[in-house]
Amino acid sequence: MMELSTLKQFLVVARLEHLSRAADELHVAQPSLSRSIARLESELGAPLFDRSGRLRLNDAGTLFRDHVERALGELEAGRRAVAEATSEGVGTVRLASETFLTLTGPLAAYKRAHPSVEIELHWSLAEDMARRLRAQEVDLCVASQPIHAEGLQSVQLFEEAVGVCVPLDHPLAGRTSVSIDELADQPFITARKGHWLRRLLDRLFAARDLTPKIVCESDEHSAIAELIKAGLGIGLVPAFARRADTPAPIAWIAVDSPDCRRTVTLHWGAGSHLSAAARLMRTTITGWNWITL
Repeated sequence: MMELSTLKQFLVVARLEHLSRAADELHVAQPSLSRSIARLESELGAPLFDRSGRLRLNDAGTLFRDHVERALGELEAGRRAVAEATSEGVGTVRLASETFLTLTGPLAAYKRAHPSVEIELHWSLAEDMARRLRAQEVDLCVASQPIHAEGLQSVQLFEEAVGVCVPLDHPLAGRTSVSIDELADQPFITARKGHWLRRLLDRLFAARDLTPKIVCESDEHSAIAELIKAGLGIGLVPAFARRADTPAPIAWIAVDSPDCRRTVTLHWGAGSHLSAAARLMRTTITGWNWITL
């Protein structure tokens, strides 16, 4: 009989495709985790991983993972539905996003309107969002790059231009627009791989058979403008951040490319039970007066 703990362990191993890192995350001994996965494969009558060289989830493992995510997600949804039905108020909402700067307005309005609701904010890469929604680890996701996955519903919130910021004494500072070719040899300050800002930068340059010269990768996205201000490089910055931040002594220049834009989209699971709190959050975000550029 499959145990819930074993299925949860399998999902972590499937996500990381690395036994020692999975064991560290789960706080279990690696030999014990290996035995749990082996017993699960024996019970299923098929290997779930290819073990020639690096551990890889195989086709059977991928198929099983999708079912386990949905099954555990339904159990979590049931637990939350019972908690919601037997408690006062509207409960908890769990929102994941690549950046919360974009969402400060609707989040503040939601909290004012529903002060008893507990809001959980989860930073997440877009590539993890479909899995987290299927597993019902989160209720809603806001992504700044496309999510290609089945079983999701979505609403586009807004689309905006992404420009390049340079120090005021930079040779390009007086320009109203600039081409990607003109940026080819410039030092870039940007986000780490996987973040929408970095993917956009790599995509724009790859379309011209170029590679950006990256001098700094930062997880502190609020620091990017300060590093540009200090003269350490230039960087892509969305128009929303340009409006939302306190004006810094840097110049924002339009990029002469129709692809230098981001589309911000709200996602949720197509078959998921959304709590009253999550439905109210969805209404607040989709009904927000987004300013688009």
